[in-house]
Amino acid sequence: MSAYLLLNILIVLVPLVLSFERRLRFYQNWTAYGFSVAIVSTLFIFWDAFATNRGDWAFNSIYTIGWEIFGLPIEEIMFFITVPYSVIFIYETLNAYIEDYFYSTRRIVFLVFSIIFFILSFFVIGQNYTHILFLFISFSFFLMYFIKKSIAQTQNFWLTIVISYIPFLIVNYLLTSIPIVTYNDFENFGIRIITIPIEDLGYSFAMISMWLLFYDLGKRLFSKYE
Repeated sequence: MSAYLLLNILIVLVPLVLSFERRLRFYQNWTAYGFSVAIVSTLFIFWDAFATNRGDWAFNSIYTIGWEIFGLPIEEIMFFITVPYSVIFIYETLNAYIEDYFYSTRRIVFLVFSIIFFILSFFVIGQNYTHILFLFISFSFFLMYFIKKSIAQTQNFWLTIVISYIPFLIVNYLLTSIPIVTYNDFENFGIRIITIPIEDLGYSFAMISMWLLFYDLGKRLFSKYE
C-alpha cells in the first residue's frame, strides 16, 4: 500500500464509520455530497492536471502505486473524494450538535472580496499557482454572493472552515515533508509554513467553501424530489 493511499484511508475512515450515527445520519445526505464532489472536485482535478503538466507541482512516484488518470496519481483523484467527505461531515456534525447562527452580513461584501482577488490575480500573473489560486478564491466569493440564502452567511459554515484547517495542516505537512508532493517555488510566493506553501491556505479555503456551498445547494435541490 502506498503512503498516499494510506493517507486517503485515514482521512475518511472515522467520518465514514460515524456516518451511520443515529443523530447525524450523514449517509442520508450522500446524494448532496456526490453533487458537490461532481462539480467542485472535477473543477479542481482539471486545474490539478493542468498545473502538474505545466510543472507548478509534482508527485513523488515512490509514494504512489503508479496508476494515473489525466497524468495524476490515482491517490490524488481519491484525495478529492475523501477530503470533501470529511469536511462536509464536520459541517453536518456541527449542525447536529451546535445551534447555527445566521449573520445579517450584506451579500455585497462577498462581491467586493471577489473583485479584490480578481484584480490581485493580475499582479501575480507570472506566478502560475498564485495567479490561478486568486482566480479560484475570487470565484468562491462570487458564489457566496451569487447563491441566494447562501450558507456563507452562517456561523457553522465559517466554523467548519476554521476547524478543517487543523487536519488540513497535518495532512498537508505530511504531503510536503515526506514529500509526496513537491512544489516549483518559481510559480508561487516561495513562502512556507514549515514545509507548506502559503498558497495552500488559500487553496484549502477555496475548495472547502465551494464544497460546502454546492453541498448545501444540492441538499436544497434534491429535497424537492423527496
